[in-house]
Order: sequence, then structure tokens, then C-alpha cells
Amino acid sequence: MPPVVSIVGKSETGKTTLMEKLIGELKSRGYRVATVKHTPQDSSFDEPGKDSWRHIQAGSEATLISSPNKTVLIKPTSGDISLEQIARLIGEDYDIILTEGFSQGDAPKIEVHRKQAGPPLASVRKLFAIATDEPLETKTRQFSLEDIKGLADLLEKGFIEPQRERVSLYVNNTPIALSIFPKQVVSNILLALASSLKGVKRIKSLEIFLKKSP
Repeated sequence: MPPVVSIVGKSETGKTTLMEKLIGELKSRGYRVATVKHTPQDSSFDEPGKDSWRHIQAGSEATLISSPNKTVLIKPTSGDISLEQIARLIGEDYDIILTEGFSQGDAPKIEVHRKQAGPPLASVRKLFAIATDEPLETKTRQFSLEDIKGLADLLEKGFIEPQRERVSLYVNNTPIALSIFPKQVVSNILLALASSLKGVKRIKSLEIFLKKSP
């Protein structure tokens, strides 16, 4: 899956603003960016009585609303789903997925800190950078809130470039980590198989889905 990085921090510290600036900077470098916003409260993206709401009420596992300028997927869940599951829904055709929130998730994190909000978050796992408006006594790498290019460089070198070429394997909708050797074997087999098929030209990406009967 694409690399996932979470932007975390206390309320009103500027997480969304930093996300907007990072998105713009990374897109200016030619990268495809997807984003995820986490909200702790229940949010309704569909109104009772609308056709899509009626589809879900009738038992549809997922419904998609399509118009000339946007596509919206509505998929009911029984609780918070993992970032890995969200990334799977978004798809592979992105260079990085930036999320806002998910401070308790397993993704690497950048914390947004402002002096007026009090001390930084405590016990944040996989914190690798802090964007701050004041110097902090911490071993974690610090950036000015205005140093968007520096943060983008960090994301580019640490996450995007190492994953420009990747093989993703999902078994029963669960991502499986592949070391270098099995990754090369899987990649070579699939490329050889697809290249031998009639009508296949230069391969930039390849997707195979297999579903077995119970």
C-alpha cells in the first residue's frame, strides 16, 4: 500500500492548515496525494430518504454516489476501522496518504504543536517529527510551522521515494508484509504472466483479485 503518515496534535493547533500546505508542496513536486480525516463523533454523509440511504437500509454492503465532478463511497462499519483498511479502500494509485488525526494508530506521525496549546501530546507512538512554533526539549526532529519544504523533503526521502516501486499483497483483506526476496519473486512472476498476454503493452501497474468459494 502507499506509505501512510498521520498529522496529529491538540485541537486548534493548525493540523488542517499544515495538511493543506503539505498537499500543495507535494503536488507541486509531481506526487499524487490522498488524504483521510478522522472524526471521533458519528457523522452522517447521507440523508434519510435519499436513494443512497435507501440502498443501505435495504441491505447493501456499500453504495457509491457518482456525479460528473465527484464520487462518494458510503460503506457502513460497526466501529472504527484501521488505517490499513482505509488505505485499502483508497487504493494503490497514490504516492502517499496523509491522515489528520489517528493519534493512537500505527502509522508514523508528525505532531503539530503550538505554545498556546500547552505541552505536546504525551506517549505518541512512532512520532518522527514535530512542527512547532517554539523550541522543545526533545530528541524528536523539529521543524518550524512555516518550514513546509523541509517537512516535504522529509516525507519525500523517508516515505515516498523508497515506495515508488512496490508490491502489495492482501490475503483475506489483510496486508501481508513482504521482504525483498518474496517481493522480487512475486513481481517477476506477475510481470512475466501479464506480459505474455495478448494486447498487453508497457506495464506501469498490475492488479489481480482472487476470490475462492467458502
